[in-house]
Amino acid sequence: MQLTPTERDRLLLFNAAELARRRQAAGLLLNMPEATALIADTVCEAARAGHRLADAIEAGRCVLGPDDVLPGVLDLVTEVYVEAVFPDGTRLAVVTDPFGHPGHGDAAPGAVIPAAAAVDGPRPVVRLTVRNTASVPVSVTSHFHFFEANPRLDFDRRSAYGMRLAAPAGASTRFDPGADVEVGLVPIGGARVAIGFAGLVDGALDAPGARAEALRRAAACGYLGAEADPDPMPGKELP
Repeated sequence: MQLTPTERDRLLLFNAAELARRRQAAGLLLNMPEATALIADTVCEAARAGHRLADAIEAGRCVLGPDDVLPGVLDLVTEVYVEAVFPDGTRLAVVTDPFGHPGHGDAAPGAVIPAAAAVDGPRPVVRLTVRNTASVPVSVTSHFHFFEANPRLDFDRRSAYGMRLAAPAGASTRFDPGADVEVGLVPIGGARVAIGFAGLVDGALDAPGARAEALRRAAACGYLGAEADPDPMPGKELP
């Protein structure tokens, strides 16, 4: 039986999660590897069953509580990352608050309560309506350069240049065929360099002429909502 590295990793995760389930059934408190494996496996199984990303993350968040793990695990495991295969492709699932949502009144002394932006995402500075003209669902993850999202998504790409979804890291937004979805966008932070994605920029987002060139490439490749800017003055980007 020939297995890919990804399939071997999945079997290893499943075996670790099964061990955790047996120990939990025996009344034992779980350590960090056992708890992490069980949460990650729960997300993968939810994805395999056809659930959406948000529902799979919530399933992973609910499988264990603070009373199910050894002392110290809550401090060590603050997020669980796992790549799971969903009906529309492989997605990175990030399970924040992996042992449930503690209320402010229930938080232990010294506990760190995340700011609302860490849970709900930053406040949008741009809102766009996006229509999926494809015959299959399309998902876009939180830190993807939204300007370069699937060419069958119809929206104002000029306004989305240099932007990403206003969503927590690892989250994604799903666009069903024929549906109109309003999304909030925020500027990409850090050094503001877009490498890879769909290859429409592959460099500094704010370089002179970068947006005009990206729009030209998008229009030439048939991206919906992309209309090339008129030629800017040399060394000057249009607003």
